[in-house]
Formats: sequence, C-alpha cells, structure tokens
Amino acid sequence: VQLQASGGGLVQPGGSLRLSCVTSGFNFDYYAIGWFRQAPGKEHEFVAGISWSGAVRHYADSVKGRFTISRDGAENTVYLQMDSLKPEDTAVYYCAMRTYFCGSCWSEADFGFWGQGTQVTVSS
Repeated sequence: VQLQASGGGLVQPGGSLRLSCVTSGFNFDYYAIGWFRQAPGKEHEFVAGISWSGAVRHYADSVKGRFTISRDGAENTVYLQMDSLKPEDTAVYYCAMRTYFCGSCWSEADFGFWGQGTQVTVSS
C-alpha cells in the first residue's frame, strides 16, 4: 500500500490550501482514508476522514465548517480542501488508510498504513 500526500505550503491566515493523497498498491474490500496532523511537540491529531464510497465523512470539531474532505475514485485520490486557515492549523499533515469497516474508528491506532507528511504553515 502506498499513500502519497502533497499540496502543503505557506499561506497567510484566512487563506486556502488543497491537500491531495494519491493511493495505490492495494485491493481491499473496504477502506477509509484519514487525514491527521502533527504540530511540533504535539501528538498526532485526527483532522478528517472519508469512507471508500464517500458516503461517510467525519471531521474534528476544530476544522468543521472550514475543511472539506472528498474523493475521486477514478484517480484513487482523496482531497482535503482547507479554507479560512488559522495559525493553529500549522502542522505536518499525513494521510493514512484504515482497512476495515468501523463507523466510529477515527483514531491514529485504527489506521495501519501511512504516507509521508506534507508541511502546512499558516503565517503572516
């Protein structure tokens, strides 16, 4: 399983970025993709997740109304549209895959495959 995250960068407060996670090398009956982030000196934090069909989407309270997760099945890509960015959104963002069905499993331990991170910096 390979997950390739990209799209990070430097943006001013109030700005937007779109992260992409391209997936390949798997053949599971079910999977979900989650975005996590890790700020310096902090633990991994769940940000948003989506089921393989796109029918289930889940967001951390801290990003509800600002971030939108979506998927393009044909391209095996999951996107994280981040709007109204705040300095506290600064972190390394990772995408990860959970390979079993669980409607409420959005913690780091539930995701067995991880991609490399992409840095998001929100600063004026």
